[in-house]
Amino acid sequence: MQDRAKHKLCRRLGACIWGKAKCPSNKRPYPAGMHGKNSKNKLSTFGELLLQKQRLKVYYGLSEKQMHLTFIDAKKGRTQTDQKLLRNLEFRLDATVYRSGLAPSIHAARQCVVHRHILVDGKIVDRPSYRLHPGQVISINVEKDPSLANVAKNTNCDIPPYLEVDKENCKAKVVREPMVEENPSGVELMRVIEFYAR
Repeated sequence: MQDRAKHKLCRRLGACIWGKAKCPSNKRPYPAGMHGKNSKNKLSTFGELLLQKQRLKVYYGLSEKQMHLTFIDAKKGRTQTDQKLLRNLEFRLDATVYRSGLAPSIHAARQCVVHRHILVDGKIVDRPSYRLHPGQVISINVEKDPSLANVAKNTNCDIPPYLEVDKENCKAKVVREPMVEENPSGVELMRVIEFYAR
């Protein structure tokens, strides 16, 4: 996705979704257009819940159907829904590639996975939705495209504590499950759960 389209999404949602310093939404956190700045209508409760859900969906680059299915899976079992929702989102292969700094954006990470540039425990996996588990190791298939190694080494990002990253060898290991307080998106997960639970 081009930068311009990403910035447009950020402005529509009223915040910089991916934390980019040059994002126009940092200076203009309102929709584009002549009425964007002057629209002071307070959001309803439904509007606030919808906004949080939209921000989370855009942050992970998911479709509405993918987001809904992720929520349905998070409801199952005894684990807290917000904890499981975060785990399901963060342990998607494309999200982990992005969060470990092996790709500069979630969109680039998805491209790497789809084009078979990512290995999981030494085997090619080409499904962005593939769910990782603690102990698994992801790496760049350097033999297929050596230039990706340079991109990964030059990508700067905050590595979450539940990942161990070896930049030199372009590898990342999933150490443990993420905690709710380590949510990188800045979205209130309980509000997203409220939206789907209505």
